[in-house]
Amino acid sequence: MNIHEYQAKSILRDFGVPVARGTPVFSPEEAVTAAKELGGDKWVVKAQIHAGGRGKGGGVKLVNSIDEVRAEADRMLGMTLITHQTGPKGRLVNRVYVEQASDIARELYLSCLVDRATSRIAFIASTEGGMDIEEVAAKTPEKIVTLTIDPASGFSGFHGRRIAFALGLEGQQVKQCVKLIGDLMTAFREKDASLVEINPLVVTGDGDLLCLDAKMNFDDNALYRHGDIAELRDIEEEDPAEVEASRFDLNYVKLDGTIGCMVNGAGLAMATMDIIKLHGAEPANFLDVGGGATKEQVINAFKIILSDPNVEGILVNIFGGIMRCDIIAEGIVAAVKEMSIAVPLVVRLEGTNVTLGKKILNESGLAIIAADDLGDAAQKIVAQVKGGK
Repeated sequence: MNIHEYQAKSILRDFGVPVARGTPVFSPEEAVTAAKELGGDKWVVKAQIHAGGRGKGGGVKLVNSIDEVRAEADRMLGMTLITHQTGPKGRLVNRVYVEQASDIARELYLSCLVDRATSRIAFIASTEGGMDIEEVAAKTPEKIVTLTIDPASGFSGFHGRRIAFALGLEGQQVKQCVKLIGDLMTAFREKDASLVEINPLVVTGDGDLLCLDAKMNFDDNALYRHGDIAELRDIEEEDPAEVEASRFDLNYVKLDGTIGCMVNGAGLAMATMDIIKLHGAEPANFLDVGGGATKEQVINAFKIILSDPNVEGILVNIFGGIMRCDIIAEGIVAAVKEMSIAVPLVVRLEGTNVTLGKKILNESGLAIIAADDLGDAAQKIVAQVKGGK
């Protein structure tokens, strides 16, 4: 789950991380009030969306007067902000963040994430703050330092010092960096985060460290332990179909292709998408119904897939282990009857009660195309979709 910048900063502030003062607002009038309460003569107005690259898209502006605060808030609220992470459709801005302007001497990069390769928490640091870290990695990888922390020994001061030296910090900045890394580590673990990214981490004109931006992502599977985090979810930032899928415990991600996929198991779903591409078509979604889907979940999965107007065919690929093929078959038949599915439907079943499942499909009298294996299923659905053009 992702949250907004101002929400991430609020969490980090509670753990002692230095962040600039700011206020989230939902109208130009609130923006003016916030700026006056913050004080000073310069502010930054930031559009709040779940995507990076806001500055390049016109979503971050330094302003020098209360009138400019009002004007920028009025411009941003309701705008569709397009960045390299939003795609061409962009994201609607429903709130902005008014923050005190900071005196910046240097911009650095710092992030903390789960490193699956080492099964450790890793810190990534670079002297090239304010830039896309992917671009830095591609062009100047030597400017990126990665440090993993052994879960058995945990965080120690030398971790912070190594990062501080890699960032070219000195004097009191080193002590500040050690504390910052420790506080970030504590916040990361206690809140079950999957990513904390500070870009930029700045050295101010007074020589202090300050987190000028903050991004936090969380492990969805741990949200039951963090009701306070779950309440920060902004469903307006999510795809409506993905929100609907979550209501039925379905794992759904919309893609740009034309063949809808319903599969049980994330690995099998990835393989299904790969083999569709291998045969010359593109998947329209990732949809994992899980290991114990009910007939109702199958019906809702069909509804979600067909809510995408780009879908021209559906491939159902089920390997019945915990899930029984006959239950899936009953769900498919019920869905086809209820929804009058008009696009080609190819079904591949294998595993527990597969014979009974195939019997239910064959005796349904519906236009369901059976497949013997995954390769056969992919060939048939691609042929059906391309043959209709």
